[in-house]
Amino acid sequence: MQPYPHHYVIQTSGTGDGPVTITAVGAPQLATAAPPEFGGPGGMWSPETLLCAAVGDCFVLGFRAVARASHLEWTRLSCTIEGTLERLEGVTRFTRFVTTARLEVPAGTDVTRARAVMEKAEQVCLVSNSLNGERRLVAEVTTQGA
Repeated sequence: MQPYPHHYVIQTSGTGDGPVTITAVGAPQLATAAPPEFGGPGGMWSPETLLCAAVGDCFVLGFRAVARASHLEWTRLSCTIEGTLERLEGVTRFTRFVTTARLEVPAGTDVTRARAVMEKAEQVCLVSNSLNGERRLVAEVTTQGA
């Protein structure tokens, strides 16, 4: 890992009512639009869905690192992020993020330990740590063949 601070630069551009284009050096271009809740067309990434995706992506990447450091063997991890956007005291913001994570581990794995690794991954997620909304992890662990 490189020493801190790290800097990230993206560029956005758009015209009229069309999609907004997001670019970053070395990454594929993304087209985004407002979500249907804000009068957008739907079917595209939006700032709201990108934020929730960043929470989920950070959780999975953090889990990989914590599991590797903990020598935890695992088969598959999937998660669903539900972000709640509200308008409170005249400010629209995300107030809650619920991460429902499903981990599959080999038979014979200590399920309590696997759940603890998931909890640690949630605690080290730099994206979630940068947000003000309430956070909740629902951790489910299953063993192969169960």
